Amino acid sequence: MSTEKFKTAFIAYVPDAEPQRDKCKIETSLYELTSILVKDEDQAIEVCQELVKQGIHSIILCPGFTHKTIGKIIEATGEKVGISVARGDDKSTKIALKAMEEAGWFKEKSKE
Repeated sequence: MSTEKFKTAFIAYVPDAEPQRDKCKIETSLYELTSILVKDEDQAIEVCQELVKQGIHSIILCPGFTHKTIGKIIEATGEKVGISVARGDDKSTKIALKAMEEAGWFKEKSKE
């Protein structure tokens, strides 16, 4: 019997994220969930590639990932990692988008 846990990660887009800082891990004797926040596609691909090196089995992406980016992640991670996407129904998506907008997620970046 294998003693290795099932390892999965949840990756979410957040405008002010820094993956090295913004991550956590929850574990049981059978399961390990790592959550990591990224601010853009490049960070997402880099984080996913690093997770593969660490032996991840499955990656769950937040609803903000486009089909194009999901394809790039699948290509970057290879055939041995399951890629899933969390999606809500229309009503749930509208509720979440409203809360994100109120929190300032979609404000234009100031030009410095």
